[in-house]
Amino acid sequence: MGWREWVALPGMGLPWVKAKIDTGARTSTLHAEDVEEFDRDGEPWVRFTVHPWQDSSEDARRIECPIHDRRKVRSSTGHVQRRIVVRIDLTLGGRTVPAEVTLSRRHRMGFRMLVGREALRQGYVVVPDRSYASGKPPKDVRRRNRGR
Repeated sequence: MGWREWVALPGMGLPWVKAKIDTGARTSTLHAEDVEEFDRDGEPWVRFTVHPWQDSSEDARRIECPIHDRRKVRSSTGHVQRRIVVRIDLTLGGRTVPAEVTLSRRHRMGFRMLVGREALRQGYVVVPDRSYASGKPPKDVRRRNRGR
């Protein structure tokens, strides 16, 4: 993998999300808005909106899934937050792996997702001077993402 890659979140119906591959982060993080916690059959669940494109609400998806955990996470600025953790499938480099992902507002960040070490331990090697080593979506898809 390069330091940035296009990933898919098949369980969320998102075939393309630009992600930063972050070996400094333990857990992966996904940009989530309108986060609401609720109970389903006595179990804690979360409902949230994913905006896959930077600076756009096009193709937004409303997602519901069980809450796996809650963790204190230190951001890159040193701020500690308590975040909801969900389990999702992540497709990276043509392989789909399970990943624990925290939900956070990343609207000011250049990437809608960070892929951390826990997901990368499942057989990925990161080459930090490469980008999009696992391929890119078609040009019309790339143009919809106005971020980096």
